[in-house]
Amino acid sequence: MRNAGPLAGVRVLEIAGLGPAPFCSMLLADMGADVLRVGRIGGRDILNQRHDVLARGRRFAALDLKKPEAVETLLRLAGGADALIEGFRPGVMERLGLGPEICLARNPKLVYGRMTGWGQTGPLANTAGHDITYIALSGALHAIGLEAPVPPLNLVGDFGGGGMLLAFGVVCALLEAGRSGKGQVVDAAMTDGSALLMAMIYSLKGNGAWQDRRQDNLLDGGYPFYGTYRCADGKWLAIGPLEPQFHREFLDRLAIDDEDLRHPGDRSRWPELRRRLAAVLEERSRDEWCALFEGSDACVAPVLDLEEAPRHPHNRARGTFVRRDGVTQPAPAPRFSRTPPELAAKEEDTATDTAASLAAWGLSADDIAALRASGAIGP
Repeated sequence: MRNAGPLAGVRVLEIAGLGPAPFCSMLLADMGADVLRVGRIGGRDILNQRHDVLARGRRFAALDLKKPEAVETLLRLAGGADALIEGFRPGVMERLGLGPEICLARNPKLVYGRMTGWGQTGPLANTAGHDITYIALSGALHAIGLEAPVPPLNLVGDFGGGGMLLAFGVVCALLEAGRSGKGQVVDAAMTDGSALLMAMIYSLKGNGAWQDRRQDNLLDGGYPFYGTYRCADGKWLAIGPLEPQFHREFLDRLAIDDEDLRHPGDRSRWPELRRRLAAVLEERSRDEWCALFEGSDACVAPVLDLEEAPRHPHNRARGTFVRRDGVTQPAPAPRFSRTPPELAAKEEDTATDTAASLAAWGLSADDIAALRASGAIGP
């Protein structure tokens, strides 16, 4: 596998799962970490994806963790890893004989990353859930939407408050382990993470600047100058000229000399002002408005769909999206000046070859042959 990016040389063992834990491992692999993804023999993607973007950039090995030989192999791999990532309910790894106490006994510097919805402790820790239930408990879901709360895809719980939080925690623990020589467990919960993403909103509420009602605030679609508007062609425009100078430029470009729209401070009039602004923006197509606002500080952008976004000139100029294995996908981020991460042009032959993956992590040909004979590993 490639050796580029700021995490080059870091070895991560991932126990294959769904959603946020693979996203965490993808982020680490994008940054150059050598990630070995361990999955079940004959396991399949329940979404039936031919190409799984979340699995990019890492090796794969199929192990039958019901066999003691496979468990011992995984412990051996953990002994040579810097971090381990798992996303099961609390207690599952312990029942497999792969809990943090056993792994840390083998490798005292190991960072053991655990991804769950509710966390390792608490009254809900052992119950099922999904992104929508986790963000419901943190207050995030209540704040998003119009009349009814609207799930923001599964971005807030699974990915922002889950996988990205775990990746941050793992890298923090790796830095600390480099100083102390000691590993530790990272308990990343999507309830905690989605609450953390709400820090500014809770701050505004605590200062009396946020109402606990949807579409009644500055950033939730209540304020007329922060939201989306339908255009003449049925497409949508996003506007956000919050600061006074941006607000003036927005209205000047529209040639609107409406005293009420220029001074929209009265919250009680926001619904009426939104209707008046909507009537103006329905007069032209989305792209006509974009041409009018091009290069300005009016804080206006087209609402692009998933086909349009990769083709936008700004995204193309920055390489925000890449195409690999026939799939358009987001490029690694953020950018680094000295150790830039990169994706391979195509999947390496070793990516799905269990024997080659285990060999790259230090197992001998005899070890691999014995594992295959016992049925502990797959093809």
